[in-house]
Amino acid sequence: MSSSYSGLSRVLVAVATALVSASSPCPQAWGPPGVQYGQPGRSMTLCCPGVTAGAPVSWFRDGETRLLQGPGSGLGHELVLARADSADEGTYICQTLDGALGGMVTLQLGYPPARPVVSCRAADYENFSCTWSPSQVSGLPTRYLTSYRKKTVPGADGQRMSPSTGPWPCPQDPPGAARCVVHGAEFWSQYRINVTEVNPLGASTRLLDVSLQNILRPDPPQGLRVESVPGYPRRLHASWTYPASWPRQPHFLLKFRLQYRPAQHPAWSTVEPAGLEEVITDAVAGLPHAVRVSARDFLDAGTWSAWSPEAWGTPSTGPLPKEMPAGSQPHTQPEEQPQVASPAPPRPSLLPDPRPLDHRDPLEQMAVLASLGIFSFLGLAAGALALGLWSPKPI
Repeated sequence: MSSSYSGLSRVLVAVATALVSASSPCPQAWGPPGVQYGQPGRSMTLCCPGVTAGAPVSWFRDGETRLLQGPGSGLGHELVLARADSADEGTYICQTLDGALGGMVTLQLGYPPARPVVSCRAADYENFSCTWSPSQVSGLPTRYLTSYRKKTVPGADGQRMSPSTGPWPCPQDPPGAARCVVHGAEFWSQYRINVTEVNPLGASTRLLDVSLQNILRPDPPQGLRVESVPGYPRRLHASWTYPASWPRQPHFLLKFRLQYRPAQHPAWSTVEPAGLEEVITDAVAGLPHAVRVSARDFLDAGTWSAWSPEAWGTPSTGPLPKEMPAGSQPHTQPEEQPQVASPAPPRPSLLPDPRPLDHRDPLEQMAVLASLGIFSFLGLAAGALALGLWSPKPI
């Protein structure tokens, strides 16, 4: 807990120092030596450097002999400017009573900082970077304090601060750039980014909560090539590689989308290839085509990358390549017995067949004839018996 609060205290001390310096009557130089800062429309007090506080001095503008304020003003070593404006900016000279040069002070006017605009992006699933810009121009020298911490899960134990949750400094890369980088982030965790803009008149902080799943945006694919397919006047073969910034692991892959259009055609056609290449089959014969490709996490985390630089290709206009070059002797190969392909099933006819169907086999026909013979014998026997019973007896 002490380490996390010490990091926060350092930020607060820096902000408080800037605020105290801006509000004191004679602030110390925040930027280059001998420069004091103020806000247009506000009263401004300049202090003569190099003299004892309260010692009477005379004030002049640099390059002018007109006295701005004499030693009898009762303000000692200070020069008060009521409602300073742009005309008051410049260098002032103060002199002691003996005419010696007390010092020189330059007045620069500007505005307090406003909350900066911050955005973050992850080019892979291990690191992310944040960039910022001022929401308004202050006109004063400005620096930024950047830090981050891992957000805890709500709950009894999750609310406790620990060294494993930060805060940690977010290193600006390179130093002084409007960009900081977080290395070794956890893909399923959430982070809070703190970017504080500081200038001689104050400080303003922007807090931004991010997760790698939402800010993931790969770099564009690399090495895009577009080639013709010999003998096919409407085909083009496109291939590319993963961006160098994306670590290729079996559990974190990319999917791709490809767009192409003929020259002088504004509309793009879009396909989603299954791998790192695609054969375009509906290209316009004889016209060069522009092709570009973008990438996204294969589970749809984050957003699509920016489009790669366009590559151009023109479909082939020649015939199919010959299998044997002209003049070469083919190698003698032992002849193989041709394999008889199984006959294709006949297609059904739409016209009626006048022939009767006959799908009986010989065994079935013999069984039918035997059955008919038995039934005929039984029928004759039954008839003879019936006639014998009904015949008249002799008298």
